[in-house]
Amino acid sequence: MRELNVREISNALKDMAISINHELSSDMVTLITNAREKEQSPLGKQILGQLVENMDIAKSEMIPVCQDTGMAVIFIEVGQDVHFVGGNIEDAINQGIREGYADGYLRKSVVGDPIIRENTRDNTPAVIHYSIVAGDKVNITLSPKGFGSENMSRVFMLKPSQGIEGVKEAVLTAVAEAGPNACPPMVVGVGIGGTFEKCAILAKKALTRNALSSSSVPYVADLEVELLEKINKLGIGPAGLGGRMTALAVNVETYATHIAGLPVGINICCHVNRHISREI
Repeated sequence: MRELNVREISNALKDMAISINHELSSDMVTLITNAREKEQSPLGKQILGQLVENMDIAKSEMIPVCQDTGMAVIFIEVGQDVHFVGGNIEDAINQGIREGYADGYLRKSVVGDPIIRENTRDNTPAVIHYSIVAGDKVNITLSPKGFGSENMSRVFMLKPSQGIEGVKEAVLTAVAEAGPNACPPMVVGVGIGGTFEKCAILAKKALTRNALSSSSVPYVADLEVELLEKINKLGIGPAGLGGRMTALAVNVETYATHIAGLPVGINICCHVNRHISREI
């Protein structure tokens, strides 16, 4: 059994929150830079050039890459041979976010109650997804999620008879309806299977996958390619002003489901798609 002081979790998340809000992951930098070369619309190419310039300024001058520094979404995999000491793990996670958003001078966007809407003033609580895995390590993934794109996300409860064609239609419908509101070029996370809530979590987790990677499941990898091509034929383009580069990537995750259902979650993220992981 490995003892791990929860202060290490707080320290890691503090650093991660500051880092990813100022410097995008290498996969997103590559995709945005390449998109500028692929874009055929002069206006779209200009907009993508501005996004590249924005990334460079954010990194060099430690200015947030987007004014919406997001609500902290955390996926934490805890090895079953880890014993936390020094406090409560959930308190430690929120403390790390609290310190990161304070010390990084990041915008605090979280309200404590969805109706009363009083700001918590420290960007907590985070949204936390736990899983217990083998081993004595802790893997943390942080994804600060802005709500311009979050608000454009959808869940479709399809009939099994609609099959993969129904899935494609659902994704294209969600993206078309999102239009410029999701701050394209976007990354589209898709979760297929599970239950109502599981497909949404799958779609969220899909956004944290390296956006240059492909699914290890052959038909899913093919689906990712096809959906990306079809989305980029919608003509929405960078900033919704027309062009080819509406999406930078489509990541799809699947899970077992009930014989009577075909849940599909679509979680859209803007071009920054912040995600960072660390092992402790």
